[in-house]
Amino acid sequence: MSTVAELEVTYDTLYIGGEWVPPTGSERITITSPSTLQQIGSVPDGTEQDIDVAVTAARRAFDDPSGWSRWSAEQRQETLNKLADAMDARAEDSALRTSSQNGMPVAISRAFEGPFPGMVLRYYADLATKQDVEERRPGLLGGTSIVRRTPIGVVGAIVPWNFPQAITFLKLAPLLAAGCTVVLKPSPETTLDAYTIAEAAEAAGVPAGVINIVQGGREVGAYLVQHPGIDKVSFTGSTAAGRKIGEVCGRLLRPVTLELGGKSAAIVLDDADLVGNMEALFGSMLINNGQTCWLNSRILAPKSRYDDVVETLSALANGVTIGNPLDDGTQIGPLVSQVQRERVEGYIQKGKDEGARVAAGGGRPDGLDGYFVQPTIFADVDRNSAIAQEEIFGPVLSVIQYDDEDDAIAIANGTEYGLGGTVWTQDQERGLAVARRVQTGSIGINHYVNDPAAPFGGVKSSGLGRELGPEGLAHYQALQTVYLDPPAAG
Repeated sequence: MSTVAELEVTYDTLYIGGEWVPPTGSERITITSPSTLQQIGSVPDGTEQDIDVAVTAARRAFDDPSGWSRWSAEQRQETLNKLADAMDARAEDSALRTSSQNGMPVAISRAFEGPFPGMVLRYYADLATKQDVEERRPGLLGGTSIVRRTPIGVVGAIVPWNFPQAITFLKLAPLLAAGCTVVLKPSPETTLDAYTIAEAAEAAGVPAGVINIVQGGREVGAYLVQHPGIDKVSFTGSTAAGRKIGEVCGRLLRPVTLELGGKSAAIVLDDADLVGNMEALFGSMLINNGQTCWLNSRILAPKSRYDDVVETLSALANGVTIGNPLDDGTQIGPLVSQVQRERVEGYIQKGKDEGARVAAGGGRPDGLDGYFVQPTIFADVDRNSAIAQEEIFGPVLSVIQYDDEDDAIAIANGTEYGLGGTVWTQDQERGLAVARRVQTGSIGINHYVNDPAAPFGGVKSSGLGRELGPEGLAHYQALQTVYLDPPAAG
């Protein structure tokens, strides 16, 4: 097992208008390692005035009559491919920065955070060139209509700390391919990796003002959402924050994409081969220390196999390697912060108080000083209890018993959320039949992965709109209809 060294990264400027500019305020954001509890970085804490400057730069770049929004898809493709190359060159640095900041095991950050930006940039750069900018349609009244797809404008993008690079490019790649410009606000917990994006944009020759990045907290984010110079908002985060953003955008009649919380269900059918799918189980239930929005944290098990499912998941939880996220053999690292650990431990205690049985974990691992929590498996969980209904955002799984398939589907649909999910079975057609009945934006059979070519997003309280796939590009485009050849009068 090898370990990379902790970071020590400091920045004194913001990336706005294609330049490294000093912030208007003097406050700073300090980043602490959740593993060692030592300071690993410091960056400027952006202000409302910094947002004003950034939005002005983005607006100038968008309105430029010969600028980014007026370029052909092929011209933008060339620059986005250069940006993809520049991000690939920084993939290892981005992965290490992510793991150092939020506790993601470095093996996961190297697999997702490092390569994903380049992959999705190339996907959307290519997709945009294959899409007709204008489409002619014969009318029912004798004329012809031209339907035009145009970039929607200046986008305010707000991203969370759990998969900061991947989620940023869920937004940046399609909006840039569409011809939009952006003001990006990273989470204050993960700001160091955002600077790799600015450095890559500069190296790739992205025109000034197309990408602008301002670090800051909730107040800065709220100011960006309601800024009069913003044409669309894209937000990933908690349902509570998403509701507030949705209310503001609704009042302003401003388009918004919201990718929010989840309480996804894994439906284990009676023929499932769990032992043969341990890696996929881990990937869908405990990846990134349980700090994943689509995590399958409710495990629905049939009566006939309930004890077997509890034992299998308990063995999985007890067998993982917990430790320094920068060790390449670590499977579970620390939670992102003390606040997050307190939240997760509060739910563990609530589960105990509600009468659920701790089958594995339930405490902190010995010998580790960071914000660690053991992967925890609860058995005998009431389907209506807090740990079965509320998003925990940590390595805590609730195993719930069901009677038959109809009961399992009722439990799966019995929350306010609908983001992810899985069905575990050796009969793919049977699994597909069950999956079609689950009220969720995405669901996998014997695994779960967000493929860039397919839309991702939630229903109910898990959000509005979709990211990824052609649908993700469409959210950054406005439609204009031009009517030609009006029918003759008389």
